[in-house]
Amino acid sequence: MKTDFEENSWVINYSPDNYHNQKFSLKEDLLLSKGDKSITWINTYGLNYMEEFRHMVNENDLDDFLLRLLLKQQMGSKVIELENQLFVAARILKTEYHNMDSEQMYFVVSKDFVWCIQEKRGDHFDWIRERIFENKGIIRKKRADYLLFFILETLITNYKEKYEETVLMENALNAIVKKEPTPEFMFEVEQKKAKIHDFKKATHGLRDIIVKLERVEVNGFQTKYYSELREQINGLIMDIDSDILELESQINLFFSVQGHRLNEVMKTLTIFSVIFIPLTFLAGIYGMNFENIPELKWPYGYFVLLGAMLVISIFSIIVFKRKKWF
Repeated sequence: MKTDFEENSWVINYSPDNYHNQKFSLKEDLLLSKGDKSITWINTYGLNYMEEFRHMVNENDLDDFLLRLLLKQQMGSKVIELENQLFVAARILKTEYHNMDSEQMYFVVSKDFVWCIQEKRGDHFDWIRERIFENKGIIRKKRADYLLFFILETLITNYKEKYEETVLMENALNAIVKKEPTPEFMFEVEQKKAKIHDFKKATHGLRDIIVKLERVEVNGFQTKYYSELREQINGLIMDIDSDILELESQINLFFSVQGHRLNEVMKTLTIFSVIFIPLTFLAGIYGMNFENIPELKWPYGYFVLLGAMLVISIFSIIVFKRKKWF
């Protein structure tokens, strides 16, 4: 009966001539280095198998410092050189789902094997397996350093595709003119900003790993592949920074448009107020209940007052026109 560790681990062993893909077995697949020209790729889901990890490290004569590293389940992004091995830790955004979840991922790499340990179940690397099974490209002719290059390139590509899908910048004018500064809109803006910053943090972590991989000196590990990855990740970071600036510009434009709308409303109200205040003043005077108001007994007093109100209104409108208030 297979253990939980075996149920959650897969192994692919490949060479230029053939490959084997199967569930991992502690009896049959324990040795990572086969002693021939083949490459072993083990993928394990879960970080809570310390007994099995210890057994794997001891039986393969790996640096026991790996056990201390694997105990730290929230390590972030690191590259550590060991004796003839390389340990890579990365905090990865999961791109399979709509929510922006993350997971810790570890890689133990030597010249002829890659042991990938993922915190959560999920598959980032289907297309790499397809290339191995169908012998596409040169992956089966290369060593484990090239497999690690492909894995990291896949993560970067997934980031790009997920980023374009979830944080697509809309046309500012088309989106903003129709919006109102409701709490829902502001919450939507903050959510978009949070997603962009999550991607930025994750891509910076990957870039740090790639920069460190360019400098490592491990037997059988070539660093020439990672210059291309650095260019890819730098391009993604530039896109993210550009979108952050665009989003900030959209927010500023939104509030400028709202301020302009408010100013237009206030200007209209001010014009009406300036016109009607003197008219209200005159109506208030002649609406008082005093007996001795001579104008109330004029035969044409009503028409004179209406004429005065009309003159005041026209004069006010002329003044506003000359000042170009409307």
